[in-house]
Amino acid sequence: MKRLMKSQSFWPIVVLLIILAVNGIISAGAFFEIRIVENHFYGRIIDIVRNGSVLMILSIGMTMVLATGGTDISVGSVMAISGAIACSIVDKRLFPGLNGSVPLAVLLAVGAGILCGAWNGMLVSKLKLQPIVSTMILLVAGRGIAQLITNGKIVTINSDGYYFINGGYIFGLPFPMFIAAFFLIAFVLFVKRTPFGLYVESIGCNPRSSYFAGIGTDRVKWIVYMLSGMMAAVAGLIESSGIKAADSNNAGLLIELEGILAVAIGGTSLAGGRFSIPASVVGALIIQSITTTVLAMGISPQVTRVVKAVIVLVICLFQSEAFKASVMQFSRKAVKQS
Repeated sequence: MKRLMKSQSFWPIVVLLIILAVNGIISAGAFFEIRIVENHFYGRIIDIVRNGSVLMILSIGMTMVLATGGTDISVGSVMAISGAIACSIVDKRLFPGLNGSVPLAVLLAVGAGILCGAWNGMLVSKLKLQPIVSTMILLVAGRGIAQLITNGKIVTINSDGYYFINGGYIFGLPFPMFIAAFFLIAFVLFVKRTPFGLYVESIGCNPRSSYFAGIGTDRVKWIVYMLSGMMAAVAGLIESSGIKAADSNNAGLLIELEGILAVAIGGTSLAGGRFSIPASVVGALIIQSITTTVLAMGISPQVTRVVKAVIVLVICLFQSEAFKASVMQFSRKAVKQS
């Protein structure tokens, strides 16, 4: 049991289960009801996983970046670029010779995300700029690029193939769940079965020692930012598919903050070092569960963010070793005085 409690994913999972249990009590069990309509599963649990898939995918890439001691605040803009490219190709506004091919639109959009990540990685690893400054450049310019691609318009599309990315079902379950599960398994195997995970953790703990140990720190950082850009592009495809349009102004707006928060809730230090991709995914589910909870309780949208902030603050405090030690010390003094 002690070994289990030391796992980085343990407390995030406990918090998630508590949030779900509270929802179940408040709704008198209705929260956990799952119904089948036309061979498709529906319910709040399904909605949490489906709606949280974008944040889960983002948090996977963000975890790798934060584990090296960096940050990527450009993922929202990369999502906008990805959606703009894919929708413009499907709508035949961009590269009409491709005849609106959905697979090619997806490949080119993901490729654009990788290029955006490579740009960030070059600024961080080669030019040695601060990660927040490097990614801020694309944060500002990215939406402008997306606007140029769409000529400043919201590009709406009517393609069943593209809509399947968000609205499709496999075995009665939403397709975004399978996308998130695929990348979760792929990245976990990648960091566990290859030395790359150790390289990332080593660089986050001590980049100078890692360099003298023979680790290509610049190359690892470059790859990490490219992976983050790729995941942002995939998230952008899911989001634009869900609304059947490319909205360059609002796609992924401020989602980079929730991505960083999901990784922090998962226990990964923003200073770099030890990380856990599954724990970050659980952190994303916690954020989505909180969103679903406050909406189900009928809390006014004006105060929804405040409620979420308070809940997240409490979660983060109970993950802090210093806070828990202070609470234990206070409780001991209270017992002695009584």
